[in-house]
Amino acid sequence: MSVAPRRNSAMKMRSTAPVAALLASAVAIALIATPARGDVIMDWNAKADAIGIEKQLPNAANARGQAMLHVAMFEAINAIDKRYAPYKLKLKLTADSATSRDSAASAAAYGILSALYPDQKTDLDATLAASLSRITESEAKAKGIELGKQAAAGILALRANDGSNVPEGYRPVTAPGVYVPTAMPIESTSARITPFAMQTGAQFRPAPPPALNSEVWTRDLNEIREVGSSVSTRRTAEQTTMARFWFFTGPRTYNPIVRQVASARKMDLVDCARLYALTSIAGMDAFIAVFDGKYTYNLWRPVTAIRNADLTSNPATPREASWQPLGTTPMHPEYPCAHCIVAAAISTVLQSIAGNEIGEITLVSPTAAGVTRKWSRLQDYSDEVSNARIYAGFHYRFSTEIGKEMGQKIGELTVATQLRGAEASAQQKP
Repeated sequence: MSVAPRRNSAMKMRSTAPVAALLASAVAIALIATPARGDVIMDWNAKADAIGIEKQLPNAANARGQAMLHVAMFEAINAIDKRYAPYKLKLKLTADSATSRDSAASAAAYGILSALYPDQKTDLDATLAASLSRITESEAKAKGIELGKQAAAGILALRANDGSNVPEGYRPVTAPGVYVPTAMPIESTSARITPFAMQTGAQFRPAPPPALNSEVWTRDLNEIREVGSSVSTRRTAEQTTMARFWFFTGPRTYNPIVRQVASARKMDLVDCARLYALTSIAGMDAFIAVFDGKYTYNLWRPVTAIRNADLTSNPATPREASWQPLGTTPMHPEYPCAHCIVAAAISTVLQSIAGNEIGEITLVSPTAAGVTRKWSRLQDYSDEVSNARIYAGFHYRFSTEIGKEMGQKIGELTVATQLRGAEASAQQKP
């Protein structure tokens, strides 16, 4: 059975930028974020990002592939260094200390990406050849290549039947003969994917959203009515820029930040591989958890709620027939906030490994030309993402707060249970 993620046609229809422009933005992110480095982990991460952009992959499919990629590279390198507990491979990898780490990582990365995206084989062949050409021919190199192949095969076997190929079958709500919009919501099956760290996709499922006559609902709906409108006079120019900046989503929103943290902390190869593996695990599980919540509660988006506010019999939230958000509302239910849970999960992992104060980290966005966002604290990055979704008119404040709480729990779980130091693993044994 093929493990390649399916392309989502509705997502392609809603793309607002040419593929060439998105690829250029990805390159710009990598170049602007940090000085160029020849780190094999970062090189293959950039290749995965470029594939995700070119194929316009849905976020969960993209995040799954990147988690597989980085866990495989970590497994190969860590089998040589033996510094951390391995992941969940059925076959324990072994290697002597003379084995080439770079060739092991490259072979593992190639094995994952070529299996997930066989249509990219020619390009991936060239990438692998270029990567391996920098390593002197030797027995150590050959051993590394074989080790990387084993790591990739182990991860592919582990994820072969993980629910990622469940056919989409969303059933629109309607009555016989009554028209409803025909664009299908996206990611409706993503919650069925087996998590990497969580036990189930519902492990951190939140309580239901507030009642439509509650104080919280009234406050937050009226807030987004005012600051999230396309013609808002309350939203500042800075808030508008922030909202537009964060219209882009998925792994390319956080991979450049991970790169900068690894560079700032001058991590060696195994620690860099581990950091990317942990953040990609947390990012993927965040997507699984958030789509579990979204399709469980099926809460209406602000544009729907405000245009139908008279149906709630709440006099404090009047109907506004022509209200529009600043941006194009994502095609899936509102609660909780996906961007918020992912940013919080990534931020939590990074803070746990590297601390909150990180110097200056920067990011550029394909949806805000010429804008560079900067933070000196990782928590500020996470908080900005949440506020931006309110300014965009996409999410109620309670949804952003719940999303951040869920993301923090997923990040903490990932660091506490995955790829731990050898001493921590020994303590867990009976």
